[in-house]
Amino acid sequence: MNPCARLITRLAMAALLLATTLCACAAKNDGNDKNRTGEQSRVIVGAERTDIYVPLLKGKRIALLSNQTGLVGNRHTLDVMLEHGLNVTTIFSPEHGFRGKADAGEHVSSSVDEKTGIPIASLYDGKNRTPSAETLARFDVIVTDIQDVGLRFYTYYVTMVDLMDVAAANGKEFVVFDRPNPNIMTVDGPILDMSLRSGVGRLPIPTVYGMTMGELAKMVVGEGWLKDGRKVPLTVVPCGNYTRHTRYRLPVAPSPNLPNMLSIYLYPSMCYFEGTTVSLGRGTDWPFQVYGHPDMTRRAFSFTPESRDGAKNPPQLGNLCHGEDLHNMTEEQAIAEGVNLEYVIDAYHDLTRQGKQFYLNNANFFDKLMGNKDIRRMIDEGYSAKQIRTSWQADVDSFRILRKPYLIYPE
Repeated sequence: MNPCARLITRLAMAALLLATTLCACAAKNDGNDKNRTGEQSRVIVGAERTDIYVPLLKGKRIALLSNQTGLVGNRHTLDVMLEHGLNVTTIFSPEHGFRGKADAGEHVSSSVDEKTGIPIASLYDGKNRTPSAETLARFDVIVTDIQDVGLRFYTYYVTMVDLMDVAAANGKEFVVFDRPNPNIMTVDGPILDMSLRSGVGRLPIPTVYGMTMGELAKMVVGEGWLKDGRKVPLTVVPCGNYTRHTRYRLPVAPSPNLPNMLSIYLYPSMCYFEGTTVSLGRGTDWPFQVYGHPDMTRRAFSFTPESRDGAKNPPQLGNLCHGEDLHNMTEEQAIAEGVNLEYVIDAYHDLTRQGKQFYLNNANFFDKLMGNKDIRRMIDEGYSAKQIRTSWQADVDSFRILRKPYLIYPE
């Protein structure tokens, strides 16, 4: 081989070696980039951000509002706080209790956390929903870390607002460890008529308000919605890597009868059955994913509610109910529906045409869940779900504008 040919061969081999090395490096970097991207895209809940809140809370006596949803990975927020030397002196438990196993509305007694010995003050003991003077003397700041689902009739935010009132009236600070709202992409439903203010509706917000607990707390303070317009020193520890388009799947059921994401997405449409004689599937494998009644006999689907944990005495207990099965609906379909009154209207017409009772308790609870007294009249007068939706759309548009200053996460 002549010198020129040898030079060309060597150059070709060097080029091949260089190309191989670059490809290997690129593959290695690509893998690292993927790992970094996965870590960067993982939602970091407020309770995980100890670098923010530990310095803020160090040296203060803390009351923690939480339940089984207060998790950092597979550990409870309470354990994380204690590990970092924070002085948690009291635990507040909401509806369903600290372990999240009690029925809806069931009274839960105060107790002591078996693991830590910290007293648990139940806010759902049937006596009152505010702390006693003895409990108030045990803390300087209230921390909320609880997974809400973004519905006006879901009671966790109501408990938070009640405690914000307590903090404002007694010179306490208030901190929210924020968590994603699985229904953050939706704003829909009537604004609460404040004459219907109750334990299933506390603020003038739509049925689905599209805000996290931290954002809502900011709005409560900013809009003067606490009693007598009082203010409370508020700090929100925000989520990381979270936007209003993030599809967040809850790692644990927020309450016994919201067992999966489909039930959470259908909840805005199905909860109104709680104010009627119709079963929405409590006591079955598909709560908030089916509906039926013993007299709706012209239906192919049927189910029988039974007593079980989280639904010890469900509506229509032991009765064969005929109705509709929604549990095969896709999550995307359920999300797209927002507040869909077609299911309620369907059952209403079926039963009233037979002369059967539809509403419970003179419809008072139905109105409280709806947050509006006119919608029941519109259903009685034969309005369609689409026509009823137009009645609240202007209010929803106004609410979107009103909430803007309080939003933490980008749209």
